[in-house]
Amino acid sequence: MAGNPHEKHRSRVRLRFSENGLDGFAHHEVLELLLYYCYPRQDTNEIAHRMLREFGSLSNLFEAEVDVLMARLGCSENIAVLLNLVPALTRRYFQDRWQGRVTIDDPRTAGEYCIGLFAGYVVERFYVISLDMQNRLIATTLISEGTVDEAAYYPREIAKAALHNHAGAIILTHNHPGGNLRPSQPDLEVTRRISDGLQFVGVPVLDHIIVAGDKYYSMAARANEPVSGRVPRRDKLLVAGYD
Repeated sequence: MAGNPHEKHRSRVRLRFSENGLDGFAHHEVLELLLYYCYPRQDTNEIAHRMLREFGSLSNLFEAEVDVLMARLGCSENIAVLLNLVPALTRRYFQDRWQGRVTIDDPRTAGEYCIGLFAGYVVERFYVISLDMQNRLIATTLISEGTVDEAAYYPREIAKAALHNHAGAIILTHNHPGGNLRPSQPDLEVTRRISDGLQFVGVPVLDHIIVAGDKYYSMAARANEPVSGRVPRRDKLLVAGYD
C-alpha cells in the first residue's frame, strides 16, 4: 500500500511546532496542523486556506456553531465539532490553570483571570467573581448573557451571588465582543450603583474588569492613575479597591 504523499511535509510542520510552538506559524498553518487529525491522507494546506476564505479569520471559524460549519464547509460533524471545541477548550484550560490557587489582589491578576473567562465568546457576558477576606477565589458566577453588543445587568442577582458565596469582596467583569475596551456610560453607572448598594451589606466591589479579546480594562487601576502629575485620587466609582 502506498504511503501518505504528504507525510514528509507534515513531519516538518510537526517538528516546527515541537521545537517552537506556534510562534512563526501563519494562521493557515495553525489550521493546517489541527486538520492533520481530521484528514489523515489529504492536503490540509489547501483545505485550511478554503476554510479561512469562507470565514475570514481563525476566530470566526472557531466561534461558528457546529451546524453552521457543516453547512458552509460541507464537512463532517466530527470535523465541525473539533473546530468548535477550540474556544471551549481554551476557556477550560484557563479555568483549570487557576483552579485552587487563585489570589486576586491586584488589577493585573484580575485582568489575566478575566481574559480566560471570555475566550471565544461572541456575545456579551457578565460575571461576578466572589473572593474571601484574603482575596482568594471562592466562585465565579455568570449573571447574564446578552447579544453581540449588550447584556442585562441585574443588581439583585449580583448581590444574591455575593451573599450566597459568603464573599468578603467581589469583582465585576464583562466583555465587549466588538473590541472597544473603554467602559460605556451605562457600564460606569451600573458599577457605581452596584458598588454603592453592596456597601450596605458589607461586600466591597474591588474592581470592574472589561475584556476585549486578549486585553482588559480595570476601573480600579484607572481610578488610581495620576491626573496632571498629582497624587492619584479615586473618583468614588468603586467603594473599595485592592489597596
